[in-house]
Amino acid sequence: MTLDVQNLRIAFKMENRLSVPVRGVSFSIPDNGRIALVGESGCGKSLTSLALGGLVDRAEITGTIVGSPRIAYVFQNPMQSLNPVMRIGRQIEEALPPYREPSSAAEGNSITSLLRSVGLPDGTERKYPCELSGGQQQRVMIAMALAQEPDLLIADEPTTALDVTTQQEVLDLIYRIADERKMSVLLITHNLGLVARYTQYVNVMYAGEIVECGETHNLLTQPRHPYTQGLVAAVPRLDAPKDAPLADISGTVPPPWNWPTGCAFHPRCPKFKPACAAPDFNGLCFCLRENANS
Repeated sequence: MTLDVQNLRIAFKMENRLSVPVRGVSFSIPDNGRIALVGESGCGKSLTSLALGGLVDRAEITGTIVGSPRIAYVFQNPMQSLNPVMRIGRQIEEALPPYREPSSAAEGNSITSLLRSVGLPDGTERKYPCELSGGQQQRVMIAMALAQEPDLLIADEPTTALDVTTQQEVLDLIYRIADERKMSVLLITHNLGLVARYTQYVNVMYAGEIVECGETHNLLTQPRHPYTQGLVAAVPRLDAPKDAPLADISGTVPPPWNWPTGCAFHPRCPKFKPACAAPDFNGLCFCLRENANS
């Protein structure tokens, strides 16, 4: 089921200021789509994804979200997401849809089958989270998400704190199951290598706005916005000289109650022009305009 987000704005009223971490975000997730939302920490990616499922409290939310797919989440830190004093089977049971009878014999088989589908052995349902590795805990989170029979799976930094081999195993598992169940996947990540491998379309988010979007291959090979160019340049290359310095983006993301005037990226932008900071800046980066006209 297609999900269309139009002009999503999320604001929080604080004691003496207004914090707007998401401002005017628009994007679509098609049926069986493989979409990425990328950017640094503090850009509003996770808050945007939480708003899709109605999980943002005490906020002023405007804009439109068209479509009502069943949404499930896989969060970035399973050790914090799982209840440490509850057995795995019980936690999956809580995630099952209410129309199923949790006390039935079939329910136990469903929990076992969910754990098997994510590559965990029989008996895992009797264990506590502390008895599992980080990769196994993340597989449990995937099983809990699948229990909801979702149309859209939102994976928010699902490979945080996992080693490279386990990262690939977890993401291969997510996308294999998504293909089998015809689910859409929204991947939220900092890792452009994962974006290149697993997604079809990318939305680059900075300071609460989507600054560039496009098909994955085109965007990563021909980035137009200076922020996207900085993210791509910061990816380590295997063919780079051993003594080559790692590229980075100077500065940090500003706080959401103090976004810069004009283009929000201009204080950090190597291609800054005075017009970029003008209050009447219309939101389209000059670099994007120049590339569109060239």
